[in-house]
Amino acid sequence: MAKQLNLLPAGQVIPTALHTEMQRSYLEYAMSVIVGRALPDVRDGLKPVHRRILYAMHELGLTPDRPYRKCARVVGDVLGKYHPHGDQAVYDALVRLVQDFSSRYPMLAGHGNFGSVDNDPPAAMRYTETRLAPIGNEAMLTEIGEETVDFIGNFDNSQQEPVVLPAQLPFLLLNGASGIAVGMATNIPPHNLGEIIDGLVTLIDQPELSDDKLFELIPGPDFPTGGEIIGSTGIREAYTTGRGSITIRGIAQIEEIQTGVKRSRRTTAIVVTELPYQVNKAGWIEKVAELVNQGRIEGIGDLRDESDRQGMRVVIELKRDADPQVVLRQLYHHTSLQTNFGAIFLALVDGQPRQLSLRQLLQEFLSFREQTLIRRYTHDLNRAESRVHLVEGLLTALSHLDEVIAILRQASDGSTAKITLQNELQLSEAQADAILAMPMRRLTGLEQQNLQTEFESLSEQIQTLRRLLSDRHELLKALKKDLRSLRRKFADSRRTRIGTQEAEEQSKKSSSIPNSEFRIPNSEEVALEFTQKGYVRRLAVNGNKPGRKPKSDNGLMENDFVIQTAATKTDENLVVFTSGGKVYPLQVGDIPPSSGRSLRGTPLISLLPGSAANGTESIVTQMLLPPETENIQALFMTQLGRVKRLAASELQNLTNRGLTVVKFKDEDRLLGVQPIEPGQFLILASAGGRLLRFGIDDEQLPILGRTAMGMQGLRLRKQEEMVGGVAIDDLKTNLLLVTQEGYAKRIPAHVLRQGNRGDIPTQALAFASKSDRLAGIVSATISEVALLTSNQRIVRLPVDKIGKWGKEGTGDRLREIKDNEKIISVIAIPATTSSGME
Repeated sequence: MAKQLNLLPAGQVIPTALHTEMQRSYLEYAMSVIVGRALPDVRDGLKPVHRRILYAMHELGLTPDRPYRKCARVVGDVLGKYHPHGDQAVYDALVRLVQDFSSRYPMLAGHGNFGSVDNDPPAAMRYTETRLAPIGNEAMLTEIGEETVDFIGNFDNSQQEPVVLPAQLPFLLLNGASGIAVGMATNIPPHNLGEIIDGLVTLIDQPELSDDKLFELIPGPDFPTGGEIIGSTGIREAYTTGRGSITIRGIAQIEEIQTGVKRSRRTTAIVVTELPYQVNKAGWIEKVAELVNQGRIEGIGDLRDESDRQGMRVVIELKRDADPQVVLRQLYHHTSLQTNFGAIFLALVDGQPRQLSLRQLLQEFLSFREQTLIRRYTHDLNRAESRVHLVEGLLTALSHLDEVIAILRQASDGSTAKITLQNELQLSEAQADAILAMPMRRLTGLEQQNLQTEFESLSEQIQTLRRLLSDRHELLKALKKDLRSLRRKFADSRRTRIGTQEAEEQSKKSSSIPNSEFRIPNSEEVALEFTQKGYVRRLAVNGNKPGRKPKSDNGLMENDFVIQTAATKTDENLVVFTSGGKVYPLQVGDIPPSSGRSLRGTPLISLLPGSAANGTESIVTQMLLPPETENIQALFMTQLGRVKRLAASELQNLTNRGLTVVKFKDEDRLLGVQPIEPGQFLILASAGGRLLRFGIDDEQLPILGRTAMGMQGLRLRKQEEMVGGVAIDDLKTNLLLVTQEGYAKRIPAHVLRQGNRGDIPTQALAFASKSDRLAGIVSATISEVALLTSNQRIVRLPVDKIGKWGKEGTGDRLREIKDNEKIISVIAIPATTSSGME
């Protein structure tokens, strides 16, 4: 039998805990992503892929005065020499360096289709051509060969690549950067070159410059697509702490334009000429059209894109009776015509990620630039001293020409001549080699004069370089001179405006509460009707008090019916809860009005922000918030039996992004939300027909914070879920229980044992079959319930026709339910609804 190989010899097995090895490996992976891919270096503002693209193009000689070269050639060089990753990733990075709507100062010049602000994809790399842009070549690569930066081996150690490029400008601020690493992200906005250089020069002269003075020199970001920054609060926060939210608006003017076949009709239009940074124009236009079709934006008659090579122009024609300012505010509120730029000034400093303020970013660049100049001047000094040493030897030889000729005639070979020259004329080995290599033409008078001129020039250069290296003040003067020279060549005017503080306050107001106040001049009394299929109808009140029951549900879809009605005003707020535990705000005035009872209404989900409307969550319920919410509380119930009591004041001042009010674990989902009051009794029901009753007070059900997960309301068996809960004021109240197979009964609440939150519930229903389950529980104080069946039928059931049973009874068999269908939902129908509506 063959001897088994010993792959793990004794003494070489190192026992390691799995969690320790996983932690170490993950940290190594995270740091490789942070340093090697996702985050830019604070010195040159580049990620490794961008740095390698620029250096490869420098090696190819693709300077601004040379012809364009195919991008495929550049990508191939980058892949083969420095960046062994996907070619598409390299090409995407190259494209971004060309796009003038992505970079404030593009590092590369392109020839061909490199995409557009409409998010059109660029042409394939075999079609497009590129070369270095003047600013990329001069401000980033001109000093690369002067020992200004360190070089390391590439991935296979066959080439040398720079660790960092000798940037002469802080491109991290000029072009910005964005990237997502492991556990961290960066998002730095672009800035204006002239303002940044003014700030650098002033910081050199006044290191203790106050933040206020610095922010006057650099008032804010300058995005390549223009736009307007609303206020300075977000800018100041980002500049001082390294993190902040900057509100940006597009530029829109209200114009009178000619329309019609013969251009004979004049109408008012909103013309958008600039969009916020990184907003897709085509996608924005599509979103506006979608909102108009949904009725969420009113007053728009036509929408078209008239953009051309001269610039952007999106024309929004208004209806005859529309208020332009109102429509414009709707566009700001509902679309990305106004958006927030979340600034995060995170970059690599000495190989470690750090969040920096604006001052720290500028100081880090100045420190790097100073070290770069020291290395450059040291290199220049060494080269000048080496050359002047050789020129001194040549001049010495020319002044002793006869002796040199005699030595050369008498020498038997070159080595003897070299040694004799060193001894006779006191020359160094390098000087002797230079004399022996000197051509005969150097013996002419003109060449001798050229050598003397070169010697004097080198001596002066050496003196200047020694002064720069020995005197920091002179070094900083040279640094400022370089910066001012670059400013004269590449600075341009600011593109992004900075709005007033008044506009900022108005923006905050419109972002926290939907801006229907701009649409409806006065608060109006209206009635809302919510249907079982998720529609909402806003109906005007015709001077009568609400209260009469409607004659029919005209206008609703088949098998749809009203499940909730409310009299309210257009300036009041509605909050909508989704199955994922989030709540979204909606002002009543934002709900499109229904012009008659024949209309089915508007899907409520379509009125929520895009993140909610396009997601996988469904609406659980909705609640109107009165102006005063101090004494109002909400109860949240989940499918896995958790409950949470929350103050309604936590639901005020919501933004369009929504708010998470219940956090889940496992596969839990939000089951229901209802208003409650202290002193009430809460009855929770499980699918197994078990009920638990306990009081609503601070001991049993304390008020929790918004971020809390909630507490276990009742103990569930395996494969069992909670089906609902009811809050009642009086224990004499009857409860209505309905099973999936069509059994129903009324049971008094007082027959249930008083328990504590988290107890085992009491069995309160005997099932006719083992496969039956409880479908729902409601308070029997209402007159009618609706049963939704698995066959999508709606069965209306009068509550007073259901018999009263004890805990052991199965209940009445409902004749309306067929043998082949099950009840999946029990919905209480409101006893009254609004009247006097039109």
